[in-house]
Amino acid sequence: MIAEFGHYLLILALFTALAQGSLPLFGAHKNAEKLMLFGDRATQVLFVLILLSFIALTATFITSDFSVKLAASHSHSMKPFLYKISGVWGNHEGSILLWTLMLALYAALIPVFGSHLPKTLKARAIGVQGLLAFGFLAFILFTSNPFERLNPVPADGLGLNPLLQDPGLAIHPPMLYMGYVGFSVAFSFSVAALLEGKVDSLWAQWLRPWVLAAWSFLTLGIMLGSLWAYYELGWGGWWMWDPVENVSFMPWLAGTALLHSIMVLGTRHKLANWTILLGISTFSLSLVGTFVVRSGVLVSVHSFATDPERGVFILLLLMLATGAALTLYALKAKTLKGTGEFEPISREGGLILNNLLLITACATVFLGTFYPLFMDAITGDKISVGKPYFDLTFAPIMLILLLFMGAAPLLKWRKDTLSSLKRLSIFALPITILIIILVAFFGKSVLGGIGLAIAAYLAIGTILAFAKKTQNFKNLSRQAAGTYGFVLAHLGVAIFTAGAVAMSVWAEDDIGRLKIGESLNVAGYSFTLDKVAPGQRENYQYLNAKVNVEKNGKAIKTLSTEQRFYPVRNMVTTEAGFHFTLGPTIFTAISEGNSQDGWIVRANYHPYVTWIWIGAFLMSLAGFISLFDRRLRFREDVI
Repeated sequence: MIAEFGHYLLILALFTALAQGSLPLFGAHKNAEKLMLFGDRATQVLFVLILLSFIALTATFITSDFSVKLAASHSHSMKPFLYKISGVWGNHEGSILLWTLMLALYAALIPVFGSHLPKTLKARAIGVQGLLAFGFLAFILFTSNPFERLNPVPADGLGLNPLLQDPGLAIHPPMLYMGYVGFSVAFSFSVAALLEGKVDSLWAQWLRPWVLAAWSFLTLGIMLGSLWAYYELGWGGWWMWDPVENVSFMPWLAGTALLHSIMVLGTRHKLANWTILLGISTFSLSLVGTFVVRSGVLVSVHSFATDPERGVFILLLLMLATGAALTLYALKAKTLKGTGEFEPISREGGLILNNLLLITACATVFLGTFYPLFMDAITGDKISVGKPYFDLTFAPIMLILLLFMGAAPLLKWRKDTLSSLKRLSIFALPITILIIILVAFFGKSVLGGIGLAIAAYLAIGTILAFAKKTQNFKNLSRQAAGTYGFVLAHLGVAIFTAGAVAMSVWAEDDIGRLKIGESLNVAGYSFTLDKVAPGQRENYQYLNAKVNVEKNGKAIKTLSTEQRFYPVRNMVTTEAGFHFTLGPTIFTAISEGNSQDGWIVRANYHPYVTWIWIGAFLMSLAGFISLFDRRLRFREDVI
């Protein structure tokens, strides 16, 4: 009965979304206040309906109701409680319902925080949100019903994919979706602004916190996904340019450009057309990611579905939403005019260059991800694009971006001279040269030295900009939250860069077949297989190995690694053993073998890899801190 209740609620939600997507738009066109007000109420009703439906689906997982096909396919009576809950979105149907729930949540918050907005602008944005929700609800009901019954009812379920039975995967998808879907607000208000024929500082000032929130959630979601892939999938790296990683990275790049562009629009009323285009493009790239993981066009550990019917439906949604918005942009963009002039050497000039570099970087990722598909479709040739391509195309663009990131915040708005960068040259130049020399000599890598020097240069530029803003750190208590957010975000980028450089240059690994007492030597560390023992836990069998790690005869850590067998899924996974530090991180993983021939053991040395996730976390935290900036509520200047 719970499943039928949840299904009926989705049907009601479909009609509610249709009303939300049509009546407010008509009301704004006719200036009918009651119809526009209806949109406010419809958002609340739609959110409640989808929330109750999602709760109903969750109840089928918690109670192990295996008459529901989704629960039978992705849950098990013996599965830990946390993974019963996370199993709700650890599949295609549940994840798309979670996506739609978040879409409804964002729409419901628009009337709450947008009471001071022009009524027609708000009504049009709510209408666009309603149309998006209608599309996704139709997708769920016609191709991805999460409440489909199963007959006969199995005695037990198949269980959640063992790779997804991890605390990181319990929170990674919701955070990622909060970012993806959050950009729908920018999309809806961009379309609404085109319909209004007007973009002003009020529009930018109100929209900026929504972009900040979406960007912060997406940053956090990508960080958690990278960390999970690192320790769970055993790739031995923090980023593998996997296609589904890429399709989450592209809206992040575009969203970062949007965040900086909307800052210029809000303070100097410049880049109106560009900001609108970024608002449309960023959410469109989020829809591209949704299409990729559900269409089967790309094979990845992250993919949810390979049903062509679902892929075509999502592709149609993507084409309708993006095509309609871009067509409207082509027709109406000329009516959006900004004011104010500035010189290339200015804060605005730096932010525009930031935008161009970010969008160029996004284009290189898009090309590297989808070019193999285009070639396969046109010629039938199977090609792969991997790390070498991105090292040659993406890395140089980001290098230039980091150089300008260190300098741009020191420039004044509208017009400035290079003399403002004098302090940066005095402090940064000798330090960066010294770092390059020391790293080249002791670390035996000139490229590593250059990378670390750029990270240090960015940190110095950020601190100097903060010192300038605070009059040499005298007015710390008077600074708005956004100022601290700026400092934290740019320092996070510097820390992230240092970790990525260290990993790229000095990481080492080795693999071998070891018997008890034998060792692998990696980067001066000795990994000795101490003992191997089988065992049984709640829902899997395991083979546990203890590996003693020493360096220069001194014991460092005993690492525990397991090979696990999940009988319900008939699936084998490997759990690596880690020793995380702020400096070197070491880990080991055991694979197949036996006592006679030995076991395959891999050992890795990863210097400063934790800095990558610390830096990404600081970037995300910076965004959340900036949300408390009073200047996002009042039209004041920003850093």
